[in-house]
Amino acid sequence: SLIGKWHFPVTMPADENRLPTRRGFEYYYGLAAGCCNYFNPAKPFPDNYGGQGPEPFLNQEAPVTEFPPDYYTTDDFTDHAIKQIEKFTGAKDKSPFFLNLCYTAPHYPLHAKPQDIAKYKGRYDDGYFALRKQRQQRLVELSLIHPMWRLSEPDSMAGESRYDFAIAPWEQIEDVTRERRRMEVYAAMVDALDQGIGRVLDALARTGAANNTLVMFLSDNGGCAGYADHHDTELPGSIDTFDYVAQGWGWAQNAPFRRYKTWTHEGGISTPMIARWPSVIEPNTLTSQVGHVVDFMPTVLEISAAGYPAKRNDVAVLPAEGLSLVPVFEGRERAGHNALCWYLYGNRAVRQGKWKLVWGDNVQQWELFDMELDRTETNDLAAQFPERVQQMEADWLQWAKETGTPLKGSGL
Repeated sequence: SLIGKWHFPVTMPADENRLPTRRGFEYYYGLAAGCCNYFNPAKPFPDNYGGQGPEPFLNQEAPVTEFPPDYYTTDDFTDHAIKQIEKFTGAKDKSPFFLNLCYTAPHYPLHAKPQDIAKYKGRYDDGYFALRKQRQQRLVELSLIHPMWRLSEPDSMAGESRYDFAIAPWEQIEDVTRERRRMEVYAAMVDALDQGIGRVLDALARTGAANNTLVMFLSDNGGCAGYADHHDTELPGSIDTFDYVAQGWGWAQNAPFRRYKTWTHEGGISTPMIARWPSVIEPNTLTSQVGHVVDFMPTVLEISAAGYPAKRNDVAVLPAEGLSLVPVFEGRERAGHNALCWYLYGNRAVRQGKWKLVWGDNVQQWELFDMELDRTETNDLAAQFPERVQQMEADWLQWAKETGTPLKGSGL
């Protein structure tokens, strides 16, 4: 089952073969696009977001066009996920089940329930620079990051990329009320998300499935910035607004890492993952082994003892990439990836062992970092290790050739 965000826009019926139910999922409920109005997904996007829509919201393949007055997507997706868990665990056939719960929260637009927003009133009054330092200190105290990793400074604008934002000093913010409200609403959205995840875990416990169910929780990218000047006159949060958390908070959320979503620095592509599997994973353990979403398929195949098809509907299926995460969950070291590569909007990166090579489309040059000593990417070693830069660049170019990745422009 897939519940929530598909992010593969469809125009029915022309694109029906793009639907999750045509791509392997037996059940689908959610939005085909990347975001929607949290209180009413049938509401079109405002002019400051292109004015298009609404994007299709589907139950299986049937459009859903009406939503109750007290509707909120995070709660709705949780309700449907719980129903699927109850269906799976109550079936006579005790085969393994797979549920992909893709919440839209806390993706823009900034929409949250008033009672959740109220919890965070005044919490962020000191601004995003202060928040970033506080979060780094807290992460060090919890031993989640190494204290030697320096807190990265904001990048200055160096090009014409639409996501090459400058981070304004907090003292220069003119509308402080709006800026604070943005983060308060964002935190409220995460709060609602946390409540939903708790209900899902409770459902697994109630149905007796918790002990032998692997739950993996992560984001699809680093914190998102968005446009500070694209907003309504009303403060964000309600059904009739459409606002972003904006550059400062998007950057602060990624502490201690550099940059944010769309960039291939750690602030854009690195996200922690929390895994719970009571019968296998030792509680309160931490690993720094590198994983990637391409590892999910081999992990699920190993756990479920499922086969991987060579063809589907008479069409050849590409071989599965990635490495199973099961050894990591069992507390063992696994052989790492030979290389992991990224590309988005002209930004490139390749990771090999402790080394990471990054190309920012705004500066048009490679930077080299030692991820063990400098995960926050503050000390560029490219000039010291030119041969390593050349070798890793060649590996990235080979990957780009194999995957059809563009070498110029800002496409996906």
